[in-house]
Amino acid sequence: MVIEKLPDFRTSGLPDGKTPKELGYYFPAEFARHSATWLSWPHKKASWPGKIEAIYPIYAQFIRYLAEGERVHINVLDQSMKGKALYYLQEARADLNNVQFFMHPTNDAWCRDHGPAFLINPKAAQKKVIIDWGYNAWGGKYPPFDLDDNIPTLIAQQYNIPVFYPGIVMEGGSVDFNGKGTVLTTTSCLLNPNRNPQLNQKEIEEYLCSFYGAENILWLGDGIVGDDTDGHIDDITRFVNEDTVVTVTETNTMDENYVLLRDNLRTLNKLRLESGKQMTIVELPMPDPVFYEDQRLPASYANFYIANKYVIVPTFRDKNDDKALEILQQCFTNRKVIGLDSIDIIWGLGSFHCLSQQEPQV
Repeated sequence: MVIEKLPDFRTSGLPDGKTPKELGYYFPAEFARHSATWLSWPHKKASWPGKIEAIYPIYAQFIRYLAEGERVHINVLDQSMKGKALYYLQEARADLNNVQFFMHPTNDAWCRDHGPAFLINPKAAQKKVIIDWGYNAWGGKYPPFDLDDNIPTLIAQQYNIPVFYPGIVMEGGSVDFNGKGTVLTTTSCLLNPNRNPQLNQKEIEEYLCSFYGAENILWLGDGIVGDDTDGHIDDITRFVNEDTVVTVTETNTMDENYVLLRDNLRTLNKLRLESGKQMTIVELPMPDPVFYEDQRLPASYANFYIANKYVIVPTFRDKNDDKALEILQQCFTNRKVIGLDSIDIIWGLGSFHCLSQQEPQV
């Protein structure tokens, strides 16, 4: 396999010219144990026009639940932003002993996409490394994004661990992992010409395998209506264990999502894991369409975050909220499933999974 641009090592101690996979590194599943969750404190008013102040109490509740089971690392611009964050966290009664702030300036809050991709190799002397993919705010939609693009390297410098630079655009929300070699993604996002127009599907698969330590790439089609990322997988289909996924489905035949989600379900049934085994597929309902100022928002129960202690699920004051929580609780027998109101947060066109990035324990 030929990769056009070999990784660029900014820290010594690893063999030159080898990919993470060749060195035995891989991206663990989200349901594996975390040492921390990374967040970037929301501050961009244009992401929540007229609503940014409304999101902070729920965002702080999110952090409160995270901090019960793991450390929470928060990127902030300066001491003033840290002070504002502390106010809301104290109001939410979060355990501040488990919260640490880093003076890493960002353009926006979507840490799933601009945050560090941590890979591990428990057998190596250097057990953890970071992949710094290129980031262009979902195809150049929301400039500037230069600060966000630099976040993984800042964190690697903070930890003094090696960084790999694949040299292509990739977002954390566009991929989901079972931790055993299989990656789920969508053609609508990763094959979009606004990301890596110089690469075809096979070449993108080579990057996914080489820099995530994967073996088996599974492709779905389109994302849900209202998703400005061009179809991230984390609004559609998620691994809940090594061989089981939940996938959202729509029962209203008149809904814009009906056909595309039906097609994705049909595709899922044909796909196979790295072992050759068929996945167990659990269907998750969609909420009724959520609109704000005549814009349909990407409301989906699939945008949950799997923390060490809880699974934190966006809810939408909808008749299907309780049903979705019950289904997910059956999937996660060793964690408590918590619903958090996402009506204000979803106006930013993302929810709890989009806002967070796990750091695996090794």
